Amino acid sequence: MSHPVDPDPADLLRTRPPSPLVEVDDDRFERYGVRLLLKRDDLVHPELPGNKWRKLAPNLRAALAGGYGSLVTFGGAYSNHLRATAAAGRLVGMSTVGVVRGDELADRPLNPSLARCAADGMRLHFVTRSAYRRKAEPQVLAGLLADAGAAGAYVVPEGGSNALALAGCAELGGELRGLTDVAAVACGTGGTLAGLAAGLGAGQRALGVPVLRGGFLAAEIRALQAAAYGGPRGDWALAEDFHHGGYAKVPVELDAFAADFEERHGVPVERVYVAKLLWALTHLLPGGTFPPTTRLTAVITGPP
Repeated sequence: MSHPVDPDPADLLRTRPPSPLVEVDDDRFERYGVRLLLKRDDLVHPELPGNKWRKLAPNLRAALAGGYGSLVTFGGAYSNHLRATAAAGRLVGMSTVGVVRGDELADRPLNPSLARCAADGMRLHFVTRSAYRRKAEPQVLAGLLADAGAAGAYVVPEGGSNALALAGCAELGGELRGLTDVAAVACGTGGTLAGLAAGLGAGQRALGVPVLRGGFLAAEIRALQAAAYGGPRGDWALAEDFHHGGYAKVPVELDAFAADFEERHGVPVERVYVAKLLWALTHLLPGGTFPPTTRLTAVITGPP
């Protein structure tokens, strides 16, 4: 499938200006003496907002430098990462393949997320859930890539989290040096938190709010930092009780909370990640997680 290329594809790969950092007045935080700031990373790129651009840009540079003509990556049926990779491929003129969890989806109409991937030129390859779970095993991965016709493609891992992605996310931490005490971000695969923590300065800490159940993320973050830096970097922690039932689960009360935040501050709130982050921060206040005078920054990783 042919697809349009951005008039200046190299613009996607250039370092971009820091995303805006804005302080908002919110009585729920003010009554505890906490200053709430929003790091508007949703504005960093019009088609690849927030951590998607920060993770993908370094990988795209490496793919192009290595002479690759195509990208392959992995995700579920509603994966933001699949959509971002498809858009990135269109923007720089690379073909893309998405390995999608769930072979039962192959004969169904594409949902809006996967339809957007296809519209941006991504070829979708559906695999069984059992094979998908084992994709980290070299033999299984080789088979999946061969079956998808992507054996020679540049491989971007699920969620985009690898050593190169951490370097991109560390730039986010660098933009916040001296400007906050705690930087909080919603987590899927952990790459954004791992890089953010590495980029922050002395005396600053990062807080991650996982949007998936399972309690596996701390080990993943340690492994990512070991691969990227040879060992741990930065001061980080996880608040693991705010997933609201798991990935893409948005109960009525969470949706109402997000709508209220939008009305209070005029900031669009993405429901799968950002809403859970903001909910967690408000519910951690009474327990003293953030002492008075704390400058607390919520990283807005993407728009609705």
